[in-house]
Amino acid sequence: MPTLLRITLPPIAGGIIGYFTNDIAIQMLFRPYKAIALGKYRLPFTPGLIPRNQERLARRVSDTIMNSLLTPGELQHLTRRLLQPERVEAALLWLLRLAIKQLQADKDQKTAKILAEILRDLFGESLPRVLRVLSRREDFLEDQINHIFDQVLLDFRLNDIQARTFADWILQVVLPPDVLRIALVDFLTERNIQVIDEGFREKTSGSTWVVANLFGVRNSLVRLRSFCVEEKEVANARLKELILSLEVRDRIRVWLQNLSLQNIPLSTVRQLRKTTRETVRLYVQEKGGELLGRLGDTVDWDKLSTILIKRLRNSQVVNESLTVISAELALILERYLEEDLEHLVTQLIPILSLDQLIVDRVMATSPAQLEEAVQGIVRSELQAIVNLGGILGFLIGGLQGVFFYLTG
Repeated sequence: MPTLLRITLPPIAGGIIGYFTNDIAIQMLFRPYKAIALGKYRLPFTPGLIPRNQERLARRVSDTIMNSLLTPGELQHLTRRLLQPERVEAALLWLLRLAIKQLQADKDQKTAKILAEILRDLFGESLPRVLRVLSRREDFLEDQINHIFDQVLLDFRLNDIQARTFADWILQVVLPPDVLRIALVDFLTERNIQVIDEGFREKTSGSTWVVANLFGVRNSLVRLRSFCVEEKEVANARLKELILSLEVRDRIRVWLQNLSLQNIPLSTVRQLRKTTRETVRLYVQEKGGELLGRLGDTVDWDKLSTILIKRLRNSQVVNESLTVISAELALILERYLEEDLEHLVTQLIPILSLDQLIVDRVMATSPAQLEEAVQGIVRSELQAIVNLGGILGFLIGGLQGVFFYLTG
């Protein structure tokens, strides 16, 4: 063999062999993607190293990530970074605005129907039960009733128009002439006439005693009763004339205008306030639930809920309050996370099953995709290994060429 060929052939052959050997070795990490069989026998080194051990690789990747990267401490740190007050506030504000838009786009009135059912249950079932429970307390509505009594009832007076209307109602409905006549007939019984006559005789003196004992009042009262019984229409007319003559309407009006709790002794006012409070409490305890139930039955909750939803849709106050509400909710969430974040993350990790999720994702990745991903990350490094194989082969071949030259 010529000397030049003996010297140059070994390094060239060594470089080519080293280069392609490393390239084939790297390719065998991924390829072939599937096993190749000759009859019943599978060719060795098929499929490639990574596809053949993909499940074990997935477990190793999962263990590495969960034990080194996604530890509970790291997850807490990531959670705190993700749930910063500014981000949480922005997310809540977005959700609230989305909810308002959903209300505006609700053409089927689903929200109104749900709200109607809530209001119907509230007034029909929930609120009556709550009132029955609260009314058993001795201080139920104490401050509210006392405030109403002191600020409203104590200072309440009828004006002239109200007093005049009330007086007319009393004389026309409560005490009309016919009612007064019947009351007078019922009062002037035989026994009452006898008692009045005897008292008039015994307790008078002077000229009145003479009149009382000579004439008495018995006959007059008996005649008055007979007149009221036998002459109903005439008696009613006389009573009406008497009411007008005595100006009873004006007297009642003046009395009503002067009527005020401030003219009552303080002890009586206190007792009246206490009695009022107890009366309200007992009434609510016994009939408050029934009253609310009947009130709820008279309300068209579907129509009311529709009106409320429309008001919410177009309410400027609601739109302006979304920022404040989101800020408050973010603050509440931050306080909660400060106290229970560690416990929450500890419970969340098993629920999320991150380790199994990583395994499933790796197993779901095809060998071609794995190769593409690895090549995309370390392509230059893998090419350097191939080049290094060629360089090492060339150096070893060069040493062989020198050896052949020296020994030849």
